[in-house]
Amino acid sequence: MEHGSWLTGSLVYLAAAVLSVPLAKALGLGSIIGYLAAGIVIGPWGLKFVSDPQDMLHFAEFGVVLMLFLVGLELEPRRLWALRRPIFGWGSVQLFGSAALLTGAAVLFGVDWRIAMVAALGLAMSSTAIGLGALAERNLMATTSGQSVLSVMLLQDVAAIPILAFVPLLAAGGVHASGSGWLGAAKAAGVIVLIVLGGRLLLRPALRWIARSKTPEIFTAASLLLVVATAALMQSVGLSMALGAFLAGVLLAESEYRRELETDIEPFKGLLLGLFFIAVGMSIDFAVVLAQPLLVAGLVAGFLLIKAAVLWAMGRTMPLPSGERPPFIILLAQGGEFGFVVFQTAAGAGVIDAPTSSLLVAAVALSMLLTPLVLLLSDRFWARRHAAQATPAHYDTIAGSEHAPVIIAGFGRYGQIVGRLLFANGFSATVLEHDAEQVEVVRRFGWPVYYGDATRLDLLRSAGAESARVFVLAIDDIEQSVEVARLVREHFPRLQIVARARNVSHYYRLRDLGIEAVERETLDAALMTGRSVLERLGFERHQSRTTAMRFRRHNIEAVEQMRPHFGDEAKLIALAKQGRQQLEELFAREREEAHERRARSGWSGQDGDRRDGTPPA
Repeated sequence: MEHGSWLTGSLVYLAAAVLSVPLAKALGLGSIIGYLAAGIVIGPWGLKFVSDPQDMLHFAEFGVVLMLFLVGLELEPRRLWALRRPIFGWGSVQLFGSAALLTGAAVLFGVDWRIAMVAALGLAMSSTAIGLGALAERNLMATTSGQSVLSVMLLQDVAAIPILAFVPLLAAGGVHASGSGWLGAAKAAGVIVLIVLGGRLLLRPALRWIARSKTPEIFTAASLLLVVATAALMQSVGLSMALGAFLAGVLLAESEYRRELETDIEPFKGLLLGLFFIAVGMSIDFAVVLAQPLLVAGLVAGFLLIKAAVLWAMGRTMPLPSGERPPFIILLAQGGEFGFVVFQTAAGAGVIDAPTSSLLVAAVALSMLLTPLVLLLSDRFWARRHAAQATPAHYDTIAGSEHAPVIIAGFGRYGQIVGRLLFANGFSATVLEHDAEQVEVVRRFGWPVYYGDATRLDLLRSAGAESARVFVLAIDDIEQSVEVARLVREHFPRLQIVARARNVSHYYRLRDLGIEAVERETLDAALMTGRSVLERLGFERHQSRTTAMRFRRHNIEAVEQMRPHFGDEAKLIALAKQGRQQLEELFAREREEAHERRARSGWSGQDGDRRDGTPPA
């Protein structure tokens, strides 16, 4: 296929994705395997629709950049600072520990130490695209293992520039390049400072100015420009584009435009990531594999086992639940796309020859191809075996309570109160919680909680969703909550949902799905506090209760009245002012009626006012 025929290329790539991914998902293999298989089929060693996948690989790498930007948007600076020890501590252990062991193993097999070190540094890296993509696909990003994988990968991105500066020094005469290496490091530090200061001082005012134009497509263009500009700055000094995009995302994590940016960039990220995986599948050089199959197989198996050993030791030492260790080990044991860059740089500098570079690239690509398959096997066999072994001490089988009338999804501070009320009144419930640490903690207190992701349809079925009467949706995460609600409404329409809403926008999204019983988590607690304040200002207890309940009823009616206009800021403000005025008028009339009743009954003075439950004038 000629490079100039972009229309034909678009047709080939899109058709391959549309056909392969749904098929892979239907077979239970996951979308990443579908993309990789599509790349193999249309690539140079398949149907030969594409002869040179490298150009597409470089272009599609921007999907990884967009993904890291979105990950940064989810990490506020305070959370990132809290992760500094896992990033620089455990991340360094993984990277340099793996590199040291791989170098030693290669030297023992008679490989020159320079070649061994280059190969080890490239193989010690892990695929950010596949790792974070698999975490997102399994909804594991917020778990302990997900945060641990992210921390290690961030350290790998930070270490990219020193590694790239170090590799040419291994070549003959490379030691004379140290001056330029220091200059490059200074430039890199300057660009990072520029991005941080610019993000703090300029980004929000610029986005605010663009948003005032009220042109959605321009805001989308501005979102992409932000990511592209940051990536270009980082690339200009040899730093990881993905690291720059991540920094920009973190700087905007607390801004009012966070959700809008996520919405605008998400579709581009998904498509480009798919292209990246297709390009990885096309880039596997099967000529190298077929020429030396045993050597390639030994190389792949060897570096995967060495990295897995390091990660296994880390998992035993880190505060990582045993059930979350397999994805942590599998996703970090693979090679990564940065390994391609290391080997190409080393070949260009004369540290390794072209055949060795091709061999290493093929090993990395095969490891990336195998990782989703190994993860799938882990999901189906190891996790099930672990759950069976853990049943006597920690986890009961869900089948034992599949006929419970209630299912509670999410057993944090909110779900526990609901569960305690149900159990105290003799009702059993099947409780699902996605945080393995939370499951272990809560089970120590005797609660029958089961580890599982409520967004999985098969888990809901095994939990008895088809026969349960009520589904309590108490999940913290808003996006996951909406996803579970949509899943339950679609597949179990007879199951009544009682949902928790974190805020008004969450409330509207749940109501738009047709859920009637939605409770805002802070409303009643705030009203109880308000009642206590009124009582200390002179209200009788029954009067404060009546006033609070009347306020509650009015507030719920006002929120429902505003629901059709959600997204129209001017209309919402007008309705809110109108509702507040109506409530004030209602309370004013009630105060007047109370004063008239006291006057007719002969009550007067401060004491009489207080006994009647109305504060003194």
